[in-house]
Amino acid sequence: MVGDTQPFSWGRVFVTGGAGFLDSHLSERPLTRTPGLGAPPAGVPALRDVRRALPDRQLVLAAPPGLTEAAYATDAVDAVLPAEAPARTVPPLTHWPGPPPDPAIDLHVNGPESRDALAAPHPRRLLAHACPDGPPWRPHAHEREHRCAFLHAYGIPADLLLARPATPSPAPGAVVVHPGAASGFRRRTPERYAAVVRCLRAAGHHVVVTAGPGEDDLARSVAGHGGLRAAAALTGGLPFHELSALVAQASLVLSGDTAIAHPAVAHGTRSVTLFGPVSPRLWGPPPGSRPLALWKPGPPGDPHGGTVGARLRRIGPGGVAAACLASLRQAAPRTRRRGAEATRVH
Repeated sequence: MVGDTQPFSWGRVFVTGGAGFLDSHLSERPLTRTPGLGAPPAGVPALRDVRRALPDRQLVLAAPPGLTEAAYATDAVDAVLPAEAPARTVPPLTHWPGPPPDPAIDLHVNGPESRDALAAPHPRRLLAHACPDGPPWRPHAHEREHRCAFLHAYGIPADLLLARPATPSPAPGAVVVHPGAASGFRRRTPERYAAVVRCLRAAGHHVVVTAGPGEDDLARSVAGHGGLRAAAALTGGLPFHELSALVAQASLVLSGDTAIAHPAVAHGTRSVTLFGPVSPRLWGPPPGSRPLALWKPGPPGDPHGGTVGARLRRIGPGGVAAACLASLRQAAPRTRRRGAEATRVH
């Protein structure tokens, strides 16, 4: 029942969550499902909140095989159940091994697809928005508020923040520029990112460029055209702990609406995120936080389309550079010299 704050006494938990999701479960274990390791902003922190609420349980994550290493690196997962499906659809979870999970926890959003997938292992108890006794869904609430309200409704304390990693950052204090994204609709041209990099360098900032899978050439292009040394392009795929440390210890993270933006929110790192087809109102950084979302209102677009969206193209590099430099000045007003601060917003 919603609002039941009695201590959890189940053995296994199963947690799950949507396309690009994180799933974890404990029979005698719970089963939990949450969105991707990077996104949305509350995915990994919510999983760690479940972990703290169930310290003596086995937490198993159902996730695409490619996320196995990252899942273990969260320090919240005891085992991984491989699960994936094409076209960002919810994968079946009928291959759950052993006794039924208890409980199954759906950290997705409000969709019945996640709930139904979690119901397949016949959990002793299913915690989900889409259940008849689940907490009410507020369609216009920020994603972060959804996660907190959902966990609180089931007696799980939630803050949705990530602790500072113990791993050293490969570039402490740097401005991290991440030009990639999973779809072309959310990916600006490397020339525009390079223009911002040049402004940041002219203002005296240390800049590094990161790359996602298959994006090494993109990172090298941005670094090269931005006037950076080759070593400033952190290619080859950083291990999860190093990437988390890089974001947590960065002076600022600049990216599109993609995975790396969300750990910046969870770590409290200053960031500038460029939104295109989807408004940041529901999926962007919480209002009043250090992260800043830039976007241009207009007709909605397909966030998984193949070419850069019209609204994203309307955010000029001068405006992006000005936003980055303004945020950096707030962090250290006496340590930056003049230069790109004069760039006109257009």
